[in-house]
Amino acid sequence: MSIIGWIILGLLAGAIAKFLLPGRDPGGFIGTTLIGIAGAFIGGWISSRWLDHPISKHFYDGATWAAAIGGSLVLLILYRVLFGNSRD
Repeated sequence: MSIIGWIILGLLAGAIAKFLLPGRDPGGFIGTTLIGIAGAFIGGWISSRWLDHPISKHFYDGATWAAAIGGSLVLLILYRVLFGNSRD
């Protein structure tokens, strides 16, 4: 998958992570989108590095999607923990 594919996957994974973890985010829509993109990259890297699942060359691979959404969720939770009260 190309870098553009990972960015699109990250955008969609960020939207899914936001749907699964509703609430106010300190960064709003743009922050959540950037977290989704970063989560897709980090989730794919962790999956290939430590979980012994190579990064798929197919956009519709379920394990790739799970890794991207999982990475997005982890980053979104971490972001809320670190910067959650800055918007109050």
